[in-house]
Amino acid sequence: EASILRTIESASRRWPIQHAQVVHRVGELLPGDPIVWVGVSSSHRSAAFSACEFIMDYLKVSAPLWKRERDQAGQWHWVEAS
Repeated sequence: EASILRTIESASRRWPIQHAQVVHRVGELLPGDPIVWVGVSSSHRSAAFSACEFIMDYLKVSAPLWKRERDQAGQWHWVEAS
């Protein structure tokens, strides 16, 4: 959570955004379930879109998130970050 907040603060320094929020689900999810929601408000649409893309890219590439999957045999294993 602290890492996500730092990313939102970084986006706020780059674009004139008014508010940003990230909801990242935890717990057991099924394939196709929504896992993340990013919302950004700004008086300028392009700033909101750019900040949202920046935050989402961070989550996809650099956020320290842990992912565990269950295989068809029912065994759990941790997914290596790519």
